[in-house]
Parts: sequence; structure tokens; C-alpha cells
Amino acid sequence: MSEGDVALGCVSILVDELARAGVEHACVSPGSRSTPIALALARDPRMRVHVHLDERASGFFALGTAKATGRPAAVACTSGTAAANLWPAVVESSQSRTPLILLTADRPPELRGTGANQTIDQAGLYGSYARWFAEAPLPAERDGAAWRALGKEAAARLLRYPRGPVHVNLPFREPLVPEGTTVGLDDPGPTGAEADDETGAPSDDDAARLASAIAGVERGLVVIGEMRAPAEKILALARASCWPVLAEPISLARRQGWALAAGQALVSCNDWLEAHRPEVVLQVGAVPSTRAAQALVGSVDRLLVLDHDHLDPDPEHRAAVRVRADPDATAALVMREMRARAPSDWYRDWRSADAVARKAMDELVDSWEEPFEGRVARDLAALVPAGGVLAVGSSMPIRDLDFFMAPREGTRILANRGASGIDGFVSTVLGIAATGPPTFALCGDLTLLHDAGALLWSARRGLNALLVVPNNDGGGVFSFLPQRELPEHEELFVTPHGLDLARFAEAAGAGYERVEKASELVPAVSRGTAGGVRLVEVPSDRDRNVARHAEVQAAVGRALGVV
Repeated sequence: MSEGDVALGCVSILVDELARAGVEHACVSPGSRSTPIALALARDPRMRVHVHLDERASGFFALGTAKATGRPAAVACTSGTAAANLWPAVVESSQSRTPLILLTADRPPELRGTGANQTIDQAGLYGSYARWFAEAPLPAERDGAAWRALGKEAAARLLRYPRGPVHVNLPFREPLVPEGTTVGLDDPGPTGAEADDETGAPSDDDAARLASAIAGVERGLVVIGEMRAPAEKILALARASCWPVLAEPISLARRQGWALAAGQALVSCNDWLEAHRPEVVLQVGAVPSTRAAQALVGSVDRLLVLDHDHLDPDPEHRAAVRVRADPDATAALVMREMRARAPSDWYRDWRSADAVARKAMDELVDSWEEPFEGRVARDLAALVPAGGVLAVGSSMPIRDLDFFMAPREGTRILANRGASGIDGFVSTVLGIAATGPPTFALCGDLTLLHDAGALLWSARRGLNALLVVPNNDGGGVFSFLPQRELPEHEELFVTPHGLDLARFAEAAGAGYERVEKASELVPAVSRGTAGGVRLVEVPSDRDRNVARHAEVQAAVGRALGVV
């Protein structure tokens, strides 16, 4: 029995435990030292293996499958800088509470620190971002029980709250390729690991504190950031309290009839907001994405924070009441402690202003012939079918979607907002698509190009995804920031690329269409759902885009009577 046969048998035990814990998708990059891992994953019929040339893309692809399914995914790679290339996905996994199991192959201990080729220090490589790290033993014929124990522990850690990345480093000696001898090393024993019992159940004291803070407050507002599960009871609590709801697209709560339809426009209109400022804000989920919403929760007289998942939803430590518990379960308890109140004039003012602002926004952007970036976000969000997923990139797309998206039902919005990077976005989209739902994406041109290798590698591999790309030839977000005043603005921040996206799509084997007029987007997106990976490019002028955003805000101000 060769070293390769034993290594494959040992790693197969580990993979068996991961599969029993719910891991279904595994991303693998080519390498020699990782041969036992790759074979164990590929030969397990419960695993769907996705091969990627680039480890960074592989990590984000796995992240996409995990975000879409809510189940952990595996990433395997060879030793050396291959493992280092997983770092960005590990950070996003940790910050966004998305479970990944990282299986990094390594040289055996006797080769470490000797200058041996492709050898780096991989022990604890991901530092505090990994929820747990383990060094696997060198495979040995009689160590089946040890590998079974390692697999069970890794699976248990993967399912433990808070979710995130788990790292197992696996050293192997040569020869790495098995000769074909079947190695039965142990009996699998009882069923695999289960999710821990950390459900975030609120205490009666938690509910009483929130109920007391909400009771009798007429001028209240609910702000809902990113959430992993729908906030049904939170919305019901807001309605019973007659507090308006400002819900981000990634909150799963921007629902018609429940959430404000132009909430970001209202809180960005300073003169109107000063006359309608809430006394209390209940912030649910992650910290708000936009500066206007951040400024609002940062200046309110009394801030209540309710969240179970995120790293720190109160970064300025201003919360008068902080409840670390499941939001919907907490809201259900709070509603037992209070009675529904009748709508106040203040509440009716918010709802009336919301309708006025929404009408002003839509009428103005509908009158423009050029494909304004805010309208692109609005129209794409409305086009995604029920049951579909819209992945949205960081920088301007997530902000445009937040400002312009109308409430709707049935669509899930996903984004890499744990660390809010643009890297790996295309891979994340393709990972989402691999799980089956109709998949759409909105991202800027730099976000697309930052992960260009993912499209070049994966566009011909049977996935279906439509990416809408407003192309303003660089980092358009910096035109909204103080850096725009710097003489080095264009060279150091905007970084115009001048690339032809049609030729890029052709090289990748992706479908392509260019939209020159606003009215052309809807039919272009409809044609793009025929199958495969497709790009819809929407050319945009940066200066014009900034001016158009200002015109929208001015129109809202006029409609509200404050300009």
C-alpha cells in the first residue's frame, strides 16, 4: 500500500465528515501537493467540484455558493502562495459570517524552514480571521480514527456560531499519487456534526428593555441593514409601533407596503430631515451602508441596536440599548409586551413624503434618454424574476441600488459587504449561479476587471449569469468624494483603463450587448436571460453621472417643498 493510497484514504475520511455536515460545493485549484485532497473531493459523489486556475477566484466562488445556499463550502489548494491567495475570500468569509472550510496542502514538517521549494509557513496562516485552525497529522495506515476525529471536529467548528472560515492544513509526503489500492481505515460511526445550539434566542430581559425603549415613542424609525434571514416580525413590530422602515436592499426587508420606497432620498434631504428627525432609531442587522443613513443613526438622541450576526453593528458605541439576539425572535417577544398604536401625524408625514419623493425621482429619471446609473440599478432590480438573485458590487452600485430600488417581493439581494471589497465579485456571482437560481449582477467596470480572470476561466463552463456593467472608465465613486478636488484625482484614484469590454467578453466566450439608451436596458436584459454568461455594458460619463445624482436630489427637495 503506497503513501498515495494511504493519504487518499485519510483525506477521504475528512471529506466524508464534511459531506455529512452539509458541504456540497468544493472548489479546487490545480497543484501537485494537493493531489490527495483533490481526488478525495472529486471521488465523493456528494461533492460538486468546481475547478479554478486562480485560488483567489476559487475562494470567492466558494463564498458565492455558501452565501446563496446558507451551507458551508470547501476550498482546496496546494502549498505556498496558493494558500496565500485565499486571504481576501477568508476575510470576507469571516466578516460576513459565511462558512468556508479551507483545505490547504503543505510540505511535511521536515521540509519546513529549510528553503524547500514552494514551502511557506502555513500554520495559522489566516490568523484571527479563521474561526479554528488545525494541523492534520501525516497520513498513516493505522490513523483512521485520528482522521475521523479531525473531520468531526472540523465539521463541528464549521457549524458553530459565529459562522466563518475554518482552516485545516494538510501535510503530505511523496509519493502523492495513489496506486489504486482501496484503503478502508475505519468505521464512520454515528451521523456527522450538527449545527450548535447557539440560536440567538432572546431573553425576557432583552425583550423588556426594547419594549420599554419603544413604548410611548411616536417619532421612531427602524433602520434595517444586511440580514441573512427575512425580518418578518421586525416589520410587524414597526407597523404596530407606527415607525417608518428604512430598509437596505440587502436587508431582505425592502418589501412593498412595508418599507419606505424612497427612504435614502428622504434621509439625504437635510432640510426635510431636520424637520422630521426621529427621537429614537431601532437599528437592526449590520451597520448602514450609506453615509446619510450612518449620519442619521450616529446623531439620533437614542439608538437601539438589535443584531446577532455582525462583527460590530455599533462601531461608535452609541447604543443606549444593545441586544445581541435573533432580531425576529426578539421582535416577537417585544410585541407581547406592547399594544399597537394608531398612526400619528409624524408617521403619516413620513409616508406621504416618501410617496412624493418616489414619484419625483421616477418621473425625472424616466425623462432622461441616456442610461443614468441610478436608473440602471432601479430597472435591473425590478427585472429580476421572483426566486432570482441579484448580486451587487461595492462602491457606487450598492449605493445606487439603495437610493433608487423600489420595494418588491421575491428577489434576494446579495453582496460582499463583510469587508466591502470589489475583489472577487465576478467569482462570487458565478458561485451563486452554480447553485441554480436565476442570477443577475450589477457591478462597475473596475470591479469586473479586478476579477477578469474569473470570467476568462468560467464563462464557457455551463453557468448562467447576466452581469450589467455601467462603464464610466474608472472608479466613479471618487467623483463623489473629497479626492475629486486633488490634482492627482484622475491618475491615482479614478485609474481610467480604456479597455474595450466587447473584446474582453469575446475573449472570455461570454455574450455581450451594449446599451446606448435608457429604454434599451429592459430588452437587453430580457435577451440576456437566454443562457450562458453574458455582459450588458452601459456606457456612462462620470461628470454627467455626478450632475444627474445632484439633479435627482434637488428634484426630491423641490417636491418636498424644501428647495
